[in-house]
Amino acid sequence: MRVTAWYWAGLIGLALISICSLFVGVIDLSASDLLHDKEALRVLGISRFPRTMAAIIAGAAMAVSGSVMQMLVRNRFVEPMTAGTGQGAALGILIVTLFFPAASIFVKMAIATVTALVASLGFLVIVRRLPPTQPLLVPLVGLIYGGIIGAAVVFVAYQADLLQYISVWLNGAFSGVLRGRYELLWLAAGGAVLTYFAADQFAIVGMGQTITTSLGLDYKQIVLVGLIAISAISALTVTTVGIIPFVGLIVPNIVSRLFGDNLRRTLPLVAITGAGLTLVSDIIGRIVRYPFEVPVGTVLGVIGAVVFLWLLFRKPQYA
Repeated sequence: MRVTAWYWAGLIGLALISICSLFVGVIDLSASDLLHDKEALRVLGISRFPRTMAAIIAGAAMAVSGSVMQMLVRNRFVEPMTAGTGQGAALGILIVTLFFPAASIFVKMAIATVTALVASLGFLVIVRRLPPTQPLLVPLVGLIYGGIIGAAVVFVAYQADLLQYISVWLNGAFSGVLRGRYELLWLAAGGAVLTYFAADQFAIVGMGQTITTSLGLDYKQIVLVGLIAISAISALTVTTVGIIPFVGLIVPNIVSRLFGDNLRRTLPLVAITGAGLTLVSDIIGRIVRYPFEVPVGTVLGVIGAVVFLWLLFRKPQYA
């Protein structure tokens, strides 16, 4: 019942934040303008509403993919955008730009998904070799691994005079979201919904290969399905709005501390919280240097780093 109450509270809070998002921006809008000014309706339909929906979908999808990745890796301090998956997607976009500049957005998405999957598999292979008694090595290795891939992307982009072009995907922002330029995120939302139906299997995988096999499940198959889902969601997000860090890290941890590790029960709440955090960060980015904007990736980088350090150094609670 407690979780159900939080669902409704989260949905109401998200609705209120969404309404605020519709009226925050360089162009002043008010409720009365929508009733009397056709131009205000155009601004709402072309820019504000798509931007709000993009923030909600991206935040929810990345929070869900972060929960799944933490189960697959069996570590609470990793997430796709800081462990190489997001950087792998950016590498795929760079490859398409260099060799297939006229390719459609769907080709970019497909290649970005493949490179993100390869990057995720590489991270998983590295993690398997780390000592299980040192869990904090996993996030540190993930940050280094993602940093190396990101540095390679920046180096190649610099050599090809594409640094400004690729920076759009390396630092997430919603300022360029317009109607007709965010609809791919609905596929990411669909992927996040599909992971909900496999939540129980992902939770069992989080207990280890031995337990998963003893319960009659195919451990490698479930891990592969999870990695494909994470890679597709990450590629779609990076292709549309860029890398959005820390949402998939801090949101699952906070929800898990409050409501436990029942993934099927908490996954909707993870999605709601991730959507709300991303949307609030986007609003902060719009007003902190008004009329200019700070990318949401920068805002979330500051917030996420602080919360991440708190999670690392927080003293455990003993019963």
